[in-house]
Amino acid sequence: MLKKLLIANRGEIAVRIIKTAKSLGYRTVAVYSEADAKALHVEMADEAVCIGPAQVSASYLKAEAIIEAAVRTGADCVHPGYGFLSENSRFARACKEAGLVFVGPPEAAIELMGSKRRSKIAMQEAGVPVVPGFEGDNASDEELIDAAKNIGYPLMIKASAGGGGRGMRLVEKAEELADNIRRARSEAKQAFGDGELILEKAVIEPRHIEIQVFADQHGNAVYLGERDCSVQRRHQKVVEEAPSPFVTPELREAMGEAAVKAALACGYEGAGTVEFLVNKDRNFYFLEMNTRLQVEHPVTEMITGQDLVAWQLSVAEGLPLPLPQDQIQLNGHAIEVRLYAEDPANGFTPQTGPLHQFRPAEGEGLRFDTGVRSGDAVTPHYDPMLAKVVAWGANRNEARRRLLRALEDTTVFGVTTNRYFLSRIIADETFGAGEATTAFLQQAFREDPSLAPKEISIRELALAACVFSHGNSGRPSSQSDMNNAWSNAPATVTPVKLETGDKTLELLVRRAGSHFTVTRGQDHYELDLESMGDGLLCIIDKGVRQQCQYHRRGDHLYLQASGQAVALRDVTHQPATGAAASGSGRIKATMDGAIIDVLVQEGQTVKQGDTLVILEAMKMEHPVKADRDGMVGEVLAAKGDQVKRSQLLVDITAADATSEEAGQ
Repeated sequence: MLKKLLIANRGEIAVRIIKTAKSLGYRTVAVYSEADAKALHVEMADEAVCIGPAQVSASYLKAEAIIEAAVRTGADCVHPGYGFLSENSRFARACKEAGLVFVGPPEAAIELMGSKRRSKIAMQEAGVPVVPGFEGDNASDEELIDAAKNIGYPLMIKASAGGGGRGMRLVEKAEELADNIRRARSEAKQAFGDGELILEKAVIEPRHIEIQVFADQHGNAVYLGERDCSVQRRHQKVVEEAPSPFVTPELREAMGEAAVKAALACGYEGAGTVEFLVNKDRNFYFLEMNTRLQVEHPVTEMITGQDLVAWQLSVAEGLPLPLPQDQIQLNGHAIEVRLYAEDPANGFTPQTGPLHQFRPAEGEGLRFDTGVRSGDAVTPHYDPMLAKVVAWGANRNEARRRLLRALEDTTVFGVTTNRYFLSRIIADETFGAGEATTAFLQQAFREDPSLAPKEISIRELALAACVFSHGNSGRPSSQSDMNNAWSNAPATVTPVKLETGDKTLELLVRRAGSHFTVTRGQDHYELDLESMGDGLLCIIDKGVRQQCQYHRRGDHLYLQASGQAVALRDVTHQPATGAAASGSGRIKATMDGAIIDVLVQEGQTVKQGDTLVILEAMKMEHPVKADRDGMVGEVLAAKGDQVKRSQLLVDITAADATSEEAGQ
């Protein structure tokens, strides 16, 4: 009997595992970095051990520190979660050698399926259909370029050890191949410590369908339906649902049997996911096998009624699978989205900073898996996912409707998120018709308003004026309080300046009792303020009583109306300051991160749009580009530097200024 479980992970997946482990009677041990000392998963566990500084290489990827923590606390089993060491065969082996049960598959299965090259070869031998390509052992750039001639274009470059879209490139022309191989190999080495690449024929506009499999130590294996993960951005999943609206019962059975065949072929144990690409004719091809619990496992749990972490722990104890294949039933529909601290209107740039308020919506059929709460901070050290928002319904439209409402009603103030972007996807007609492929976001959705900077509306300015009218306290909070606080003097008109982003908006606010009229230029808006307090603003707008969420911190206001969030600052009494001009040439870091390459030097001539520096943050590479033509005057960053958001990296002298100097 296993009794004490150490969770070798952090964030929402650690919280989720702790919940199931406690419900089954396990004692739990959390590990944490110095940056996570006050994290939710640390507080929830029975015991917790600090394993190092914030950098993952010195903490969550430090196998010896995690095993030492397990030994020190008397844990007898280790759950790796996903990411970090979850698919590291050496870690699984080290756990076993330390006398710990690794809650996952044998190290041989992890090692085989951790290589896209070797796993494809093994699947071909097992009779599982695979995408045509080239899987040369440690192939050089020249070998890959030569092999591409036989594969044809378009093709995919993939990191053999990769996942999550890192080290992956779509190449449509031969002349683009060499540069993309170089970039993919660099990113693969950075992310996985392994630069081995393979090539695959690109399957155009496929569905990305994955099968949840489970195997025990007695030779039994089953599949628990499929998940459709076709809505992706840069090969990273954005929306996952089960069952797939595209998969027929016949296709489900064929793919399920192929997935079980794949699991048995590598001597698998525990939870695994076999991923397939499916073309429009419903032909499917093996993509890879993830030898761990998937991020999107909640949708499978919601349609099967099974707790997959409980299944994992049962298999780890040596028990047979909880259910045979013929007793696994699918019920209803579930959809999951990943709520990230990122800005879709600014190239999905990861966001860092304080999480002033995080209040998940409540309702029937909803599930939030999260590792954060109000008052936490989003740091650059880890993945910026705040929560997985999941909705179940008796049918797909009911699940969509519930999820849409959950996204609109969830309050997140302090950092920009992709919440509006996600809600637009769920409401989209193409997605609603079940026709979204992996090309959906790049094609049908590419002009969506959620991907462009938001223009603040006159209505939102009127709502902000209501809040700011009460000074720093944000009170009075009720109608009677407001009637007492406001005099019966004639209505007055007050000039107000609000700042949003790099814009300053000048308004005229006329208030008569609880009635507000806000004017900006030719636009004006009228509404009545009913009450205000506990983060909720209640108004009468054109005869309709409505509510919106807000959070006030001094002169700063976060406002959420109609599912969209805006951040404003009252600068009415601030001295006038000029905003930095566009194309200033002062190139700053777009986020906290590490400099992994500097591509320019002092005195070099550059053009607007040229990449100057490569910044690594949130496990992805981000190019920092020139904002104007000119000459590099000063380079203030070097490879290996850790930089802060808005830190000056490169200074560019304008092209016209350079010409003037040359003529003097």
